[in-house]
Amino acid sequence: MSQKNLPPPETARFAFIQSSWHQDIVDQGRLGFTAEMARHGIGADDIDFFAVPGAFEIPLHAKKLAKSGRYAAIIACGLVVDGGIYRHEFVADAVINALMGIQLETGVPVFSAVLTPQNFHEHEEHRKFFTAHFLTKGKEVAQACLETVAGLKRLESLLAA
Repeated sequence: MSQKNLPPPETARFAFIQSSWHQDIVDQGRLGFTAEMARHGIGADDIDFFAVPGAFEIPLHAKKLAKSGRYAAIIACGLVVDGGIYRHEFVADAVINALMGIQLETGVPVFSAVLTPQNFHEHEEHRKFFTAHFLTKGKEVAQACLETVAGLKRLESLLAA
């Protein structure tokens, strides 16, 4: 049920947390997100941006921000790469599970644009692909965010009646 022209949530603020590893690539997620939000009437002034060292640090920030009551939604963006050891799987699993737990605990939607490619390599072809891919994922996470926030507002109205 995609809604192309959602009204901007009234007085809604959003928090965008991004990891600094592979920042040049991950920045594209932020750019795609802000461009899509702007297309729906939500400017950068309505979004607070937070940078953390890596994806593993995102959930604690997300939890504190969600518990603050200031945000309609929290967005997480990062890149967890396979460095040739199993660590990336543990990190990715911990981050995604923590983000799901935060939204269920707080009632504030938390969105993940934390990507965990199986075979990322530091060569031009992969860097180019993931740079473009993050731009797309930023747009998609903005759309999911807006649809979910609007849907939760409708649900609150329905449950209040």
